[in-house]
Amino acid sequence: MAGVTAPPRWWPAPAKLNLYLHVTGRRADRYHLLDSLVAFADIGDRVSAAPAARLSLDIAGPFAPALAGEAIENNLVWRAARALAARLGRAPEAALTLEKNLPVASGIGGGSSDAAAALKALAALWHATLDEAALCAVAAALGADVPVCVAGRAAFFGGIGDEIVAAPRLPPVAVVLANPGIALPTASVFRARTGDFSAPARFSAPPASAAALAAVLAARRNDLTPAASGLVPVIGEVLGALERQSGALIARMSGSGATCFALFETTAAAEAAAATLKREQPRWWVASGKLL
Repeated sequence: MAGVTAPPRWWPAPAKLNLYLHVTGRRADRYHLLDSLVAFADIGDRVSAAPAARLSLDIAGPFAPALAGEAIENNLVWRAARALAARLGRAPEAALTLEKNLPVASGIGGGSSDAAAALKALAALWHATLDEAALCAVAAALGADVPVCVAGRAAFFGGIGDEIVAAPRLPPVAVVLANPGIALPTASVFRARTGDFSAPARFSAPPASAAALAAVLAARRNDLTPAASGLVPVIGEVLGALERQSGALIARMSGSGATCFALFETTAAAEAAAATLKREQPRWWVASGKLL
């Protein structure tokens, strides 16, 4: 109907989970080398892009206040828009909206996933004929995690984030995420990390079930957990609470924390666990869903 504006198309920015994370070394420039299995959950932020005469970014959602003090030019969604426009040789003309549903600085790649969603939204808005590899090249300049978020599927993540290799197909898995409400900057965790380095631990056989995946992960770990727990001791409490939930197969911290997750066989079990955690810890952020 003439005069009726179509509702915006929302592009998902799913939470990125490090199912395991090994620190395998450190380069001369002090960047750490990693080996990690990355997967994505159907829990996340979302981004929309609409035509406009100039670039703007509106941030809404429950965690928008956490970004209120950040200069808009530093937001990864804004930077993604400018980077893609430069790649296309055009003006960055778009009205962007970011719905911030994930905690900030929480180890689940929220900002990186937001940037990846913005690149996809703007490529569609501007009718850009860029394939995934070209978008990943733009993404690489925005941050180490952004290219894997552009791909948005399970992958082994290596080097300083510049090595992305497709992982075996993962089985259906339900998940609960829990964050104690404490922001934990990644750089602080890496500075606090001590101890030896770990070997890479990639695998090739697809796990047949959620239980089989949990068994594979049990032989691996997140090497950043001790450092993160030293900075935010409540992480240990979050992990313990997840481990105690009925049906929990494995509990682990994601990335540099402080968000932790537990895997479950069924959505019903995950939803029940999330409901229990919300009652027990009403100040925590808790969400349930499934791996994509």
